[in-house]
Amino acid sequence: MIPTASLSLLSVIASAVLAVAGWGSPLAVAHLAFAVGIVPLIFAAMMHFVPVLTRTGDVDPRMMRLPNAAQAFGVIAALAMQGVLPYVLVYVAAFGDLLAAAILLNWIALRVRSTLGSPHPGWRWYGAALGCLLLALCAVLLIPLLPGYWQALRLFHMHLNTTGLLGLAALGTLPVLMPTALGKPDPEAAGWLRRRLWLFASGALVLATGVAIAWPFAAPGALLILVAAMGLAGQWVRRFGLTAILRDGVAASLFASVLGLVASLIAGLLHGAGILPTRPSLFAWAAGFLLPLVTGALSQLLPVWRWPGPVIPARGIMRQKLAARGNVRAALFLAAALALIGNRLAVGSVLALLGLAFFVVGLVQAVRVQRASR
Repeated sequence: MIPTASLSLLSVIASAVLAVAGWGSPLAVAHLAFAVGIVPLIFAAMMHFVPVLTRTGDVDPRMMRLPNAAQAFGVIAALAMQGVLPYVLVYVAAFGDLLAAAILLNWIALRVRSTLGSPHPGWRWYGAALGCLLLALCAVLLIPLLPGYWQALRLFHMHLNTTGLLGLAALGTLPVLMPTALGKPDPEAAGWLRRRLWLFASGALVLATGVAIAWPFAAPGALLILVAAMGLAGQWVRRFGLTAILRDGVAASLFASVLGLVASLIAGLLHGAGILPTRPSLFAWAAGFLLPLVTGALSQLLPVWRWPGPVIPARGIMRQKLAARGNVRAALFLAAALALIGNRLAVGSVLALLGLAFFVVGLVQAVRVQRASR
């Protein structure tokens, strides 16, 4: 898991720097973040949480290679979009990712069938997320067959990835990850996941389909997702208290990611209405939702992935280093998203990079922690 997470993090940071500097093809830079960084990280997170949700054994070593395969396909796609490799390899990479997603979905289904008793409902969110990824990749494979519909297929692919795959995977994990980060149980988490899956999944499908057709059809989907996201944030505040959430660096980042999702959905509605340009709304999604989500989740998961098994002191120290100034990072990312929505690209970019710099400093300190630390 550590090599996958490391390359994912480097990809996200590199894409942020390239986007701010204006270097490289925008399509290649976006896929450097998503196909090389986010998709393999989602695969790794699912493989971490599914055995917990289904109360089954450790992951087979052969399955552990799946995120690496997805990462390799992402690199091929990004290089082809940049013109380094033949463009036809984009479709080869899409087909490879489709096979990887299908294998992971089948593995999850096998784990669910092996569960003693009822599995935790979070696995359904992962299944729906992978279903969105499969549909998004099918849209890519249809582009050379239906060139007249390339724009609609491209928009369907993009929104089903960003809102469907990432949104469902994130909100399927956060109700479990937030109580873990705070060390307090949330008896309402499973019930929220059962009740809200249809709301978020249908919202993602309506949004992606509506964007491909016409903006007014996408707005109801965005509103459904808004209701689900705001409900989760409200549930956390009631259960844990805002002070406790903001005091912990990991929890503050996770909470900020949900608020960033809300902000980016509002930005998307403004973009659809012609009030906000495309670039600020997309950057606001990355700064307000993606960056706090990735940095917060990795702050909690990296110590566990580095030292799996029984809890040892070094794991707590590493987590402490990663979570340090996490609330400051979260504030910077949210401020960056708001600045970008206000079309202040320079200010928003600086704030986002500053938040990333705080995380990199904490990461450098964390990786120096040794197993024998007291």
